[in-house]
Amino acid sequence: MSVIDLNRLTLRRGERQILQGVDLHVREGEHWVLLGRNGCGKTTMLEMINGYLFPTTGTVDVLGNRYGTVDLREVRKEIGYIGASLIEKFTLRDPVWEIVVGGLNAYLRIYQEVSPEARDKAFHELERIGFAHMADQPFGTLSQGERKKVLLARTMMADPKLLILDEPCAGLDLYEREKFLSALEELSSRKMSMLYVTHHIEEIVPLFTHVALMADGRIVAAGAKKEVLTPELLRSAYDVNISVQWQDERPWIRVGKG
Repeated sequence: MSVIDLNRLTLRRGERQILQGVDLHVREGEHWVLLGRNGCGKTTMLEMINGYLFPTTGTVDVLGNRYGTVDLREVRKEIGYIGASLIEKFTLRDPVWEIVVGGLNAYLRIYQEVSPEARDKAFHELERIGFAHMADQPFGTLSQGERKKVLLARTMMADPKLLILDEPCAGLDLYEREKFLSALEELSSRKMSMLYVTHHIEEIVPLFTHVALMADGRIVAAGAKKEVLTPELLRSAYDVNISVQWQDERPWIRVGKG
């Protein structure tokens, strides 16, 4: 089954061409990473996949739905999303378990009685990430890394078919980054596809199967991660001499002199 089909997408703003004929095809069960320099079009693509932005030309199909012909609110119910702007929308004094249970219906706050089933599911998701003991703590008392893991548990409440993560490790220290990536890898048994945006190649843990490499509003390479993460292709996107070493199915880079 096709999860994401982006075909010949362009986006023009005044004299600026932001996207230039983008194609991306994500199949069921695939876990993709989107890489590229600042301003290359990554966030624009995410906004189109979420249905918040429409291309100048081209077509967007997500989970079998052609955008422009369907109710996007219904499609979004099957998409989990984690981004920096989402954390800012929550009330910091609310208990952690309420933040999580709100994911069932995409609520930012709980104003009505929660069913025992929903509460149990929220506690189960918190237990899965090792946070059951934090269930009653105010969300604001958690570290940035802990908050992002809570958002991961929240997202899983709705059993999404597609999970989109926009630089989820931005601002995390090494310890919290690795803890978050470990929690993410534990989701590999769930039947969902992923699209993960990052600037850091070392975040491509074994969970991820494919990589799309962007430069100047285009996808310059897309496919199995070891076929894309080559020194030649990375140099074409970043304009830097890079060597790649693989350890335990995870890439590490070394930057050389130009």
